[in-house]
Amino acid sequence: MNADQLLIFAILAATMGLFLWGRFRHDVVALAALMASVLAGLVPADLAFAGFGHPAVITVACVLVLSRGLQNTGAVDWLARVMLPRDAGRLTSMLALMGLGAALSGFMNNVGAMALLMPIAVQLADRLDLTAGQVLMPLAYGTILGGMTTLIGTPPNLIVSGFRAEAGLGHFAIFDFAPIGVAVALAGIVFVALLGWRLVPARTSAAGDKFHTGAYFTEMRVPDDSKAVGLTLRAFEREIEDSEAQIVGLVRNEVSMTAPHGGRRIRADDILVLEADVEALAEALSVFDIELEDLKTAALENGGKTIEATDHEGADDKDKDEESKPKPADEIVLRELAVLPGSTIVGRSAQDLQLRTRYGINLLAVSRAGHPPRSRLRTLDLKSGDLLMVQGAADAVTGFVNDTGCVPLGERELRIPDKRMAVIAGAIMLGSIATVTFGLLPAAVAFALGVLASMVLRTVPPRQIYTAIDWPVIVLLAALIPVAGAMQSTGAADVLAQFLVDTIARGNPIAALSVILITTMGLSAVMNNVATAAVLCPIALGISASLGVNPDSFLMAVAIGASCAFLTPIGHQNTALILGPGGFRFGDYWKLGLPLEIIVVAISVPLLLVVWPL
Repeated sequence: MNADQLLIFAILAATMGLFLWGRFRHDVVALAALMASVLAGLVPADLAFAGFGHPAVITVACVLVLSRGLQNTGAVDWLARVMLPRDAGRLTSMLALMGLGAALSGFMNNVGAMALLMPIAVQLADRLDLTAGQVLMPLAYGTILGGMTTLIGTPPNLIVSGFRAEAGLGHFAIFDFAPIGVAVALAGIVFVALLGWRLVPARTSAAGDKFHTGAYFTEMRVPDDSKAVGLTLRAFEREIEDSEAQIVGLVRNEVSMTAPHGGRRIRADDILVLEADVEALAEALSVFDIELEDLKTAALENGGKTIEATDHEGADDKDKDEESKPKPADEIVLRELAVLPGSTIVGRSAQDLQLRTRYGINLLAVSRAGHPPRSRLRTLDLKSGDLLMVQGAADAVTGFVNDTGCVPLGERELRIPDKRMAVIAGAIMLGSIATVTFGLLPAAVAFALGVLASMVLRTVPPRQIYTAIDWPVIVLLAALIPVAGAMQSTGAADVLAQFLVDTIARGNPIAALSVILITTMGLSAVMNNVATAAVLCPIALGISASLGVNPDSFLMAVAIGASCAFLTPIGHQNTALILGPGGFRFGDYWKLGLPLEIIVVAISVPLLLVVWPL
């Protein structure tokens, strides 16, 4: 080996050591590796940041934005309600949850799919009498398996496709990963749902100190076209029982009824007084197309949905005209405020305070020591210790807090589903996928056009475009791509490939394929799977060239191996996400992860030889 090869191996060894140590974030380590390569003369200084313009990096960023659009509009919440059975047993429920997670992960970022389904998994665990971790770990593995099935399902697939193009073979098509990915995902999901979940340690969640504010009492007006019209209150509660929300009052023709009889039928324009946690509101709203009473007529946007708020304060026409002007979506926030004993709003109602006309904010709900209010929200006299959920422009909420002496508790996300916007968000994603599938445009361009459409059509508010992107992952990708290129340019990849072929595989192509798959799986357990793909792709290409066999087989082996980060919580963001909520320890993952990886190897190696023959 020459000096340059020794240098790049030393940099890679130090990089992997830092990844394993975990003292620094992955993007910091990757950037340090890039700078070391530049200073050592292995990467030209003028090409040091070329990775930020790499098509794979652009595609990953765009897919994250489009995923946020599906999340904001409630498209995934609707799909979860439709697809997941309510009263099924453990096997059916596990299969449905993991299957939905895998299906979503094929067409949106698998970390986003995991984040969306985590609350559903926790609810399911309660219903199935399991610990949260016994459902969260299967879900995490299901979403990871689903990411293998398409080009955009997980960043390593995009990295592999990029290296194929740089080798002069062109990009992989969006469904080239499906024949093997779907088979592996199906086998993995069936195994985990049948037996694997029993291998997950039943630990108590570490989230015992999670931020809770108790149930809120809010008012929901039933529109004429709602599916709730004609139902009894008892039937309504049955439909939303999974959200643990309940009706505690009914307002009809301005007459309030406390604890109304369950047999009373709901009419159009009724106002239901609902007791629910913040997370349960969206469930109840979306099931019956109902809207919050205080969001009925002023154009406000929250998370991509245009909501309307009623003027309750009796403002004059001029004030109403001013209120009717739409406010920019990127200004609207949702805040929880605590009313302190010395607050100026104690003993006053929203109507007295003229919240809409004076402050430009909406009072959505009130939490008061677990007791339902005796009057309408707009006329409810506020007390010390009340928790208020308010919505409005960020500066308006800040002004209200400063004027009244309330204390902001935190920002909560309330996704109020909008069918029209959900259809638009889904159409944008499907249109981008179709454009790539039929080869009309490269993936980076197609998904960038999708992001542009999302911005124009407001499925993702402009302020969320950049917050939707996981920048540490982007920096990690962009920094390691030039480092991986240095492995090729210095010949280090060929040296390592020759070593693996001669000493381990001993010149046998099938053994070499197995070695590259298992090596990739092993590395993905201890370092980020994106980094693993970037490091192993040059080696895979070198091995295939040295043996004179099809490079696609080896690149696909890298893609599969990089996705199979099941042994530790640090190889994939989805396994890291469940570490706290599941109460897991570092050594808990391999008990299910190791059998799952053995199944993956047993299925994928024969399929690789059939689908991508050597």
